[in-house]
Parts: sequence; structure tokens; C-alpha cells
Amino acid sequence: MNKLLLIALMLGVTSVQAENIDISGTVESRCIVNTDTVGAFGNPNAYTLSTVAADGGQKPIVRVDVSLADSYYAQVSYPTEFSSSPSLGDTVAWTGAVNAVQTSSSDMSGYQAASTTTGSMRQYALTIAGTTWFDVASAATYGGGQQKPFPGGSYKAVVLAECIAQ
Repeated sequence: MNKLLLIALMLGVTSVQAENIDISGTVESRCIVNTDTVGAFGNPNAYTLSTVAADGGQKPIVRVDVSLADSYYAQVSYPTEFSSSPSLGDTVAWTGAVNAVQTSSSDMSGYQAASTTTGSMRQYALTIAGTTWFDVASAATYGGGQQKPFPGGSYKAVVLAECIAQ
């Protein structure tokens, strides 16, 4: 037994205790997306749904508030599919546009011209702290080139608006 104790002491066997200590925190985003106006589809003819006021629709208005300049992009996309609808057996063709329609500072007036577009998404570099309002026009045409009437029922589509940290 003494030999085992002696060998253990020679090898430097010691008892080790360890503890994992968490560090946590909360980060408040300096870029916030809000809905100012909910969109609505108008139905100007049997085969079209549109958010344009002349077609009986309402464009959704998205407000983006930024308190830290040169740190975020706003990305806003018009819909390219329905999130809910009656069963549709034919194709739906989507068109749309995103526009910066108002800003809290005249220094932001170049946002629209400096923005980039990829498919249905438009990206804006938010270079100045403040608020920007975006409107989103969208239209859906049913039946491809043959224009078929939409089936009766409720239709919903989603505008995706987000702040992306640079």
C-alpha cells in the first residue's frame, strides 16, 4: 500500500476542480423595423390582385428607425408567393417595387438612388441615423399569359423587411 502511495505522489496525482461560469447580456438593436400601414389587395379585374390605390388596394408602409449610422442595411422585399390562399392550380406572376418614400432628414434623400435590387429585394445602406419609410407595391396575375380568374377566397402575402448589421 505504501508503494502505491509513493508512486501516486511521485506522479503528481492531484485532485482538480473546475467550474463553468456563464456570462450573459442583452443587446438592443440600433435598427428597428415597424409596420406603419398594413397592406391590402385590391381586385381591379378577375385575374389581378394589386396593392396600388388606383386598383382598390393599399400599399404597406414599413418604417425603419436607425440610431447608429453606417452600421445597418435595410432589406425590403415585395412578395413572390401567397402565404395563404385558396388552392391554385395555375401559375401566379408577381411584379412589384420597393421605394424609400419619406425620410426624417434631407441628408437621406439619396437612399433610393443608391439602393441595389436583387430579384424582389431592394437593399438600402442606412448611412445616417434617423427614420426612413418604404412603400411596397405588389401585384399578382393569375394564369400566366392566359389570365384566369382568381378563385374566391382570402389571399395573404408577406412583405419581408429586415435590418442587416454591416
